[in-house]
Amino acid sequence: MNSELLDQISHHMGANGLPYVLPIHPNLVHLTLGLFIIAIVFDFLGVFFPLEKWVFKFLGITVERSQLFDVGWYNIFAASVITFFTVGAGFFEMLLAAPPADIKSPWGMLAMPTMMWHGVGGVLLLAIIVGMTFWRGWQRYIIGLQHEREVQIPYLVVGAIIMLLLYLHGTLGAHLAADFGVHNTADKLLRMGQDLNQVLGGK
Repeated sequence: MNSELLDQISHHMGANGLPYVLPIHPNLVHLTLGLFIIAIVFDFLGVFFPLEKWVFKFLGITVERSQLFDVGWYNIFAASVITFFTVGAGFFEMLLAAPPADIKSPWGMLAMPTMMWHGVGGVLLLAIIVGMTFWRGWQRYIIGLQHEREVQIPYLVVGAIIMLLLYLHGTLGAHLAADFGVHNTADKLLRMGQDLNQVLGGK
């Protein structure tokens, strides 16, 4: 009975091992990364605005310090929201993954430990990003009402550390796709000995 059910499900799977054409998780990951990085970068610009103010003036860019902080706040808030979907899609696609057992990543890890650490790391980073959002909101709506500089230096330092963690975590995800071929359409087709141009090009 179980084998029949698996056979029925497999008929609905594409070459990437998913019931849809393109994996959702990698696309949402890049959205999370972009939003978070933009948030921290613009808060850096806002904090050090007196130093780079002449640069904006030289380039003819009209910008106020509060506008830079606005970008930082709305991007970190958006990052915390979208990351729930990023992690959710990641776990769904991880449950459907069938990674090879005999290949090691450039870090010397097998596929299953890599996938486990990537999953655990995703949940931890979600919690950290949400925590950063609350911290950022507290600075904006409590501290920012009393000071022109809306963001504290420790927040920026922690943000920079988190960007490093995001890089390391993203590298694990890259190993899953590039080295283990998890939900990698082209990799799956090559392993099955099929012609990429014929299958993907529709010829």
